[in-house]
Amino acid sequence: MASLASTLGSMPGKKPLIMGIVNVTPDSFSDGGRYADAGDALIHARQLVSQGANVIDIGGESTRPGAASVSIEQELDRVIPVIEALAADGVLVSIDTSKPQVMREAVQVGACMINDVCALQQPGALETAVNLKVSVILMHMQGTPRNMQDQPSYKDVVVEIQSFLTQRIEVCHAAGLERSNLLVDPGFGFGKTREHNCALLDRLGQLTECGAPLVVGISRKSFVRALARSFEPEAIKEVSALLALLAVERGAAMVRVHDVELTKRFLDIRHDLLSFSRTDRGSAQA
Repeated sequence: MASLASTLGSMPGKKPLIMGIVNVTPDSFSDGGRYADAGDALIHARQLVSQGANVIDIGGESTRPGAASVSIEQELDRVIPVIEALAADGVLVSIDTSKPQVMREAVQVGACMINDVCALQQPGALETAVNLKVSVILMHMQGTPRNMQDQPSYKDVVVEIQSFLTQRIEVCHAAGLERSNLLVDPGFGFGKTREHNCALLDRLGQLTECGAPLVVGISRKSFVRALARSFEPEAIKEVSALLALLAVERGAAMVRVHDVELTKRFLDIRHDLLSFSRTDRGSAQA
């Protein structure tokens, strides 16, 4: 999947990609425990593919606020069987991890993307990614999952995240990663208050200037629950899908979501409207 990042431009008319989330964990924020068994996770992942997911993101360690780390062995036991089976199906698979050994073994069994909430800053992660030559999502997070929501603070959240992501792109490129293999994620909810998240969404287009395709993951986060003003699952799903649509309107090339079918429906409607608009303009010019 070396060319995936380079194909994710957000030029008019280009469909954004949908990344389906599968957490093979007992304690993730939204779906912890539902797919902790590899068999259940695989069934769910295949369902997301059938609903229209372009990429499946497999994670074996929760990154919810306050989450504790797990051992390399435990993380591998959770994710490797699922990745291997999906790759055998021909599915594009991303490994959601910050651990170099998990990155290596996941790619060996078929993963073609690394989604790293630490932006390859853990010891050995950058060198590993360079050697693996796959696409990488570099995410911004203030602090660690254990403490990131204690007291997040910024002078200007968008400017600081843009600076961080641009710097990480340059560091990764200098180390040997092709720019065409890099994507960036501002990390909604990772060391951000509700006000920070709102500012990020409002000025999201500014982050498209980082020089890499923009990935946005807002799905089902506490920020969404607050906007939905409801704990009803359907309301949270609908607001998540709406925010994914807004993110695409503001430059996101890929959205990372739990509810693939609903999100795809929203994005397909947008695509159809844009297509009709271009057709009408072409007819008028003719």
